[in-house]
Amino acid sequence: MTPDRQPPTVIADDADSPAGKRRYRSAHRRMQAEQTRASAIAAAGRVFAERGWIATNMRDVAREADVSVETLYSGFGSKAGLLTAALDVAIVGDDEPVPFAQRAEAAVMGAGPTMAARARTAAQVVTAINMRIHRLDQALRQGAAVEAVLADRLASSEASRRIAVASAATMVARRQVTRSEVDEIAVLTSSVVYDLLARSSGWSNAQYEQWLAERLAELIQRNQNGQDIERPDDRE
Repeated sequence: MTPDRQPPTVIADDADSPAGKRRYRSAHRRMQAEQTRASAIAAAGRVFAERGWIATNMRDVAREADVSVETLYSGFGSKAGLLTAALDVAIVGDDEPVPFAQRAEAAVMGAGPTMAARARTAAQVVTAINMRIHRLDQALRQGAAVEAVLADRLASSEASRRIAVASAATMVARRQVTRSEVDEIAVLTSSVVYDLLARSSGWSNAQYEQWLAERLAELIQRNQNGQDIERPDDRE
């Protein structure tokens, strides 16, 4: 009888082999770099939010993050690049490379049983975002007055936000929204308005969220114009 043929022996690189050590060191360096970047972005978010664009410098952020100034320039290129990175993370709430439009927070705005319910959900999402970004957005607007790259970023951010507003409003209304509606909703949901109400006027986040939900519902309902575009379950 012919003995069973044995599969070829595969010798895996263990941690003590040269190849294993190289892979370990590479993975360790990559993890350290990711941790350093996350720490720098978090520190930048805190410093820019507290001091704004003008009063913040790279040494302040480096000290807050416990890294060198050279590390910040190597990772982000400039003070403007650092603010941009901090703002990008603040918008979605983490550093995962997933656009907001592909996140659960975006999809849920169209899932409520009534238009008013969907407006409330949209208000919750917007409130959470504005809580995170309003001070950083102020820093961006300050910087845009003196830095061309930040002026470009502000313009592109506003253009992207209008697209996001139109998409979200369409989900809430369950119909195509007009340009005028997008204009009004973009103003209502702006972090500038949030800052005026929550910080300058002393509103709580709950007050702002309720106000926003009511305004969104009123605006969308007002512009239905008697058209047969609202589903039966949207009648309150």
